[in-house]
Amino acid sequence: MFRCTVSLWDSDEPVPRAELLKGVEGAHGLLCLLSDRIDAEVLDAAGPNLKVISTMSVGFDHLAIDEIKKREIRVGYTPDVLTDATAELTVALLLATARRLPEGIQEVKSGGWSSWKPLWLCGYGLSGSTVGVIGLGRIGLAVARRLKPFGVKRLLYSGRQPKPQAQEVDGEYVPLDSLLCESDFVVVSCALSPETQGLCDKAFFTKMKTTAVFINTSRGAVVNQEDLYEALTAGQIAAAGLDVTTPEPLPTDHPLLALKNCVVLPHIGSATYSTRGIMAKLTANNLLAGLTGEAMPSELKL
Repeated sequence: MFRCTVSLWDSDEPVPRAELLKGVEGAHGLLCLLSDRIDAEVLDAAGPNLKVISTMSVGFDHLAIDEIKKREIRVGYTPDVLTDATAELTVALLLATARRLPEGIQEVKSGGWSSWKPLWLCGYGLSGSTVGVIGLGRIGLAVARRLKPFGVKRLLYSGRQPKPQAQEVDGEYVPLDSLLCESDFVVVSCALSPETQGLCDKAFFTKMKTTAVFINTSRGAVVNQEDLYEALTAGQIAAAGLDVTTPEPLPTDHPLLALKNCVVLPHIGSATYSTRGIMAKLTANNLLAGLTGEAMPSELKL
């Protein structure tokens, strides 16, 4: 039977940097979270014994991949298992933003709800709309599947290349500019990369409809938040819903949080009990497989 000694940071809060650097010394394996920055400094502190890193996340932009690859360290991650939960949250955020649910809740609580008014708290519906998905990967496709039954008329998507699975949702592969110009809802579901960092900037928002709703559940760095703020306050777009920001957590005095037409959630895309449990189990199994030299259930190909 394989045995190992575990050093555990027993807290929901991220491990302080100094504790991480101290705790990783001589380790053969490292289990980390999205909030842990695993860079050359951490790898140096670990030393040559480190042969596997297992992250409890599908994203890996917190890992210094080039350094890890150079040191021939294997990496495990958790794709697929959080797809459904994140897709559900994306649809929930889209509906909450488009139908102005947080505003409505606040009006009820503050006494702003009086008599019925024809245009009071009117928002935007999905029926007959055009939805654009940027990045039709696992999560993007799962979002599209869930939106179609709402009566979406057209489903557009953009990315590096057409996806055969788009046929399942009658997806139309179009250039990004066409997607932005034609979509009533723009959903960002792409990975963070040098190509997508800062993708959603002033030029991006200028191409969108003034009645369009923008949703981002990918990574905060995909969006230039200053340009988004300007687009929302100037009426360039109607509303935005974000589950990811830069930084995280977003400071409570950030300008976006003062806007009624911007809904910000605390990065809870995968936050269901079942999903987090499955993620934890997969992360542990990835780590153990890496330590014993076996095939990982989900290994990142470097």
